[in-house]
Amino acid sequence: MHIMEGFLPPMWAGFWFLMSMPVVAYGLVQLSKLVKEKPEIKSLLAVAGAFAFVLSALKLPSPVTGSCSHPTGTGLGAICFGPAITSVLATIVLLYQALFLAHGGLTTLGANIFSMGIAGPVVAYVVFKACQKANIGLMPAVFLAAALGDWATYVTTSVQLAVAFPAAVGGTVASFKIFATIFAVTQVPLAIAEGIVTALIVKYITQVRVDVLEQLKVIVSSKAVSGS
Repeated sequence: MHIMEGFLPPMWAGFWFLMSMPVVAYGLVQLSKLVKEKPEIKSLLAVAGAFAFVLSALKLPSPVTGSCSHPTGTGLGAICFGPAITSVLATIVLLYQALFLAHGGLTTLGANIFSMGIAGPVVAYVVFKACQKANIGLMPAVFLAAALGDWATYVTTSVQLAVAFPAAVGGTVASFKIFATIFAVTQVPLAIAEGIVTALIVKYITQVRVDVLEQLKVIVSSKAVSGS
């Protein structure tokens, strides 16, 4: 998913920066507010950030020139904190990886933030909330949110590459089909694996800090259900 340093034309690199920075700025405000109101969530924030860093650092070869395949790990943050705060976590992760791991790049940071830190988490959050309203169990909801959020990230990356490098025949649409099809070979199984791992992490958190998940409304408080 990480688009490598210098791969995007300057116009598109700048465009994705402009699209991403307002969301990250809003996320910083929301993060500061949340930490002040609920300081006990700091440890879960650290877990969500570390989870995204570890999974997205698992760089696998991709047939798509200028990019790579890997899990994103942002579904956990989206489920617990929402997409805006997750965009901040993703920005930190992507910046560190660009500077110290040569994974992604600074010129393509805006595009990578938008795909992994905004588009994917938005889809993961919407899917999770829809599953909650439909009374789907917690683990299936987490699995679907993480897997679909991962796929949304790669669809967005395919769009970013397609608009920057339209095909000679068929233009942007044809280019998107090519990128998306190639990404699907590796990303479909990776997203399924990410969904399973994310569900296992959430299950563990429910065993050790269920109170934090209740405060964040990831799960319904037993007190709220009983009306006490």
